[in-house]
Amino acid sequence: MGEARRWGHGEGDMVKVKKAAPVEGEHPIALVTLTSATGYQGEVRAGRHRLVTDEGPELGGDDQGPSPYQLLLAALVQCTAATLRMYANRKGWVLGEVKVRARLLRTGDGATKVERIERTISVSGELTDEQKHRLEEIASRTPVTRSLRAGVAIDTTLS
Repeated sequence: MGEARRWGHGEGDMVKVKKAAPVEGEHPIALVTLTSATGYQGEVRAGRHRLVTDEGPELGGDDQGPSPYQLLLAALVQCTAATLRMYANRKGWVLGEVKVRARLLRTGDGATKVERIERTISVSGELTDEQKHRLEEIASRTPVTRSLRAGVAIDTTLS
């Protein structure tokens, strides 16, 4: 395992932090890069795609693009819709239009902070109650849903 350094609680203190060891069979599934020259705005590069992200004025940004939390929710709703459509296509079900809405809700602050995501899904296709129930089960197991629920180790290196 490698080591990283991070700032401790005291002024000028550095703390060594152990990084997670690579896991056999581990392979990249996504890569995103952000460049930020000034303020809170950043240019995101994801493959051949480009987008701007920023904070809203209430946090000192210029609101030139979605905030980091909005991007997180965007990943969840897109993964949800795509996974449900893939599943329905395999079953021969017609979903029609799929709408997925997500809200991040927070109570408390600091050590008492609790967050949860409220997700609602609607489809315009004619589905039975049994099919809708099955789609709810599938939504609870989408890849991004599983990653968010399990938590993801984050190893950071600053150069």
